[in-house]
Amino acid sequence: QVQLVESGGGLVQAGGSLRLSCAASGGTFSRYVMGWFRQTPGKEREFVATITWSGGRTYVADSVKGRFTISRDNAKNTVFLQMNSLKPEDTAVYYCAADVNSGSSYYTVQEYKYDYWGQGTQVTVSS
Repeated sequence: QVQLVESGGGLVQAGGSLRLSCAASGGTFSRYVMGWFRQTPGKEREFVATITWSGGRTYVADSVKGRFTISRDNAKNTVFLQMNSLKPEDTAVYYCAADVNSGSSYYTVQEYKYDYWGQGTQVTVSS
């Protein structure tokens, strides 16, 4: 059983920065595709970013491109989401997710392909 715990959320002013962390335990972290999603009340969960096993390839949603960066440290079993130039519309609960089935050259955009999810961390961006 893989457990994921997000941290780093909080209240920040528009234009500010925040770094989210997701600590994983159980399984073999370095063999998982990792991703970040976000959700606001009344809306479906939205893809944010994904990263391959070794971090060699990443993909981010158009809505955050140029502002958010995903990275990972396999030695620490941790994936990060660096969020810069934050906007009020970035306000959401941010979730970390692990895809344990995709191979080393893949990243995963589709929500249904992820197998494990964290409990989420709240990010609130004020204007």
